[in-house]
Amino acid sequence: MQETSSLDYLKDVLENMPSEWLKLTTHRLDIYNESLAKTEFIEQFEDLYKSHNAQAEALRELPTAYDYIRLGHPLSCLLEWFIAKSNAEDSKNVISFSSRTAPILAILRKNSLEKKQTQICYIGELPKQFDSEVFRTAYGYSFDLKHVERAEEIPSFEGTQVLISQESELGNFELNSNIDFSIQLHQAKNAEEASLGSILIANSKAKNSSAVSLVEYVSEIQHVRRRETIAMTPADCLSLLYKLTHIESTEALKGSRKEDKSIVLDSIKSITGSNTKAVVSSSGLSIQYAIMMGLVHHAREKHPGKAIKFVVPPNCYGGTNDQARRVAACIEDVEVVDLPVDGDHDMVQSLEVVLTQIAQADAIPYIIAEIPTNPRVEVPNLTDLKAVLSLSRKTANGETAVEPVFILDQTFCPNVLFLGEGEILSTVQTISYVSGSKFPSGGNCTAGYCVGNKHTNAMMDKIELHLHLCDNEATDLQYSILAKQLPSMNQRIADAYQNTREFVNFIQDNLPGAKINFVSEELAEQGFTPSVFSLDLPTKGNSDEEREAYKRDLNLKLIDLMIGEIPNESKYCVSYGQLKGCYWTIPATSTQGTTKEGDKDYIARVALSPSMDLERHKKVFSDFVASI
Repeated sequence: MQETSSLDYLKDVLENMPSEWLKLTTHRLDIYNESLAKTEFIEQFEDLYKSHNAQAEALRELPTAYDYIRLGHPLSCLLEWFIAKSNAEDSKNVISFSSRTAPILAILRKNSLEKKQTQICYIGELPKQFDSEVFRTAYGYSFDLKHVERAEEIPSFEGTQVLISQESELGNFELNSNIDFSIQLHQAKNAEEASLGSILIANSKAKNSSAVSLVEYVSEIQHVRRRETIAMTPADCLSLLYKLTHIESTEALKGSRKEDKSIVLDSIKSITGSNTKAVVSSSGLSIQYAIMMGLVHHAREKHPGKAIKFVVPPNCYGGTNDQARRVAACIEDVEVVDLPVDGDHDMVQSLEVVLTQIAQADAIPYIIAEIPTNPRVEVPNLTDLKAVLSLSRKTANGETAVEPVFILDQTFCPNVLFLGEGEILSTVQTISYVSGSKFPSGGNCTAGYCVGNKHTNAMMDKIELHLHLCDNEATDLQYSILAKQLPSMNQRIADAYQNTREFVNFIQDNLPGAKINFVSEELAEQGFTPSVFSLDLPTKGNSDEEREAYKRDLNLKLIDLMIGEIPNESKYCVSYGQLKGCYWTIPATSTQGTTKEGDKDYIARVALSPSMDLERHKKVFSDFVASI
């Protein structure tokens, strides 16, 4: 299987690789080209391979592979490159997943939209998470299942042919012209060993394959990995690379899952004040996907025949927006409805209008909203929000309309109590979730979590079901990291807020022409203490176009100056909640990447941590003010 030169080179790379390849969760956007995701990294890595240059400095200079580590990272690229070399395939056709079912679902999703038949052949057994009935009913996927003993037994098929096998050693694929996609699922050898996920190869030599269709499929499969699940994690990629190169590792990458999970669940209960079930996922988007699919499943059983409306702010985080529309595109009678929430639009007033319209149509309203909002960091009047969510409405026929479910993304302020007994949203159907790459893990992993109030117990059961069906529960290492970081989260939030408030006040004093979006002192006293603010810099020009262009250039000038002057702390990055440093981004070109152009925010978003040289940042900002 293994090509000697690539194997020897890989061993050298693993010995010299930068430590951040294993530990980073987000990367610098100023050295990232989204249109060349993965390919730019691989092309330059291939140049190093050809010259057998595995020096640490050369590896460190490679460009950012992906903007988010949940989508991909240097180690996943390295793993896919080596497996491609070993199987005479292009590395772009090899895709690794932390999940064992997500690659199967990715192909089924593509074929569902293309109205194309799928036959899933499998050797041994299907993964225990694969529930054919639910995938056919709740997801709307169509497929045939066929058990085979060997790859050679797979017959011709008019459609897409998928081969699935469970392997204790991943990487050695048996491909033939009847196989369009081969998926190896890692099978742990014993109870002590955790699953590493799966590897998919799109077979460029399949008789049904064409260059155009293969590119389309690979792109769609990558997009599922971007939105509904995550890449194989850095730690698991490294474990598999060690196996493939026969390198023995002494580094303990995993903790005790049972003990760590218990600590995490207890911490979530303490932090949220909710005594209901909590579930922990591989990322914020994978928990959001479980929420959406779980609620669709619940609605189909409790309200058969009714249309489902996911109400989503059009300018919210691009992953949320894109994922909601992807779910709607796949499932009949599911639609996305825009909810304006920022600037001139008040969340409560917008909700009143939208919920009345949905009630008239006798549909089911599921509302996804961030509090505080992103990137404008606004908090609605919570008493009014509770009232508009609690109001009983009538359908056009005079019947009682289905009550809304409020799906609260409180990643900015996970310390605020919304759900527990006596709290503001305890009496209305509410589910809260948090992206774990932010405050919960301090930027050390991507795992997120979800919890509901007492009115959502049946829904939480369905959410947990779909999290497991998609095999998107947190990994052992993710549980271990959360177990260490969650207990200190609220204190870190408080410390980071103090730094942020001081920096905001400094900017207001030194650049009064700037518009800053941040919580008021009054909201902070109510517990809303984010460490993120957005900055609209003062501009000039003779037309709206000139003023907008000047402001955008000024955004970049400020960020470049901060990174250049404080490279050890300031970073061009989309994340926040880290243990140290300061993070800068422009939402329109990062987190709102898939948002409609008219709804994008070309402003600077700044995130501070509890540990940073605040005085140094003030000094550099003063230099920036002097320069303009």
